[in-house]
Amino acid sequence: MEKKLLEILVCPVCKGELLYRKEHAELVCRADRLAYPIRDDIPVMLEHEARRLSLEEYDALKPRSVKAE
Repeated sequence: MEKKLLEILVCPVCKGELLYRKEHAELVCRADRLAYPIRDDIPVMLEHEARRLSLEEYDALKPRSVKAE
């Protein structure tokens, strides 16, 4: 994913920052515990396409956002 695109994307639900998880091909909103898929390098920023993070996944996330890089 392009860094410029990552810098402007926000969660469509809360408008919060997103964490890019390259190894899982997804963008994560910590506030809503939602993971938005990235398919063919295109983020799918639709709430009904996002998956809910388990508590274990949420706890394992680093509090760093893509905007901090």
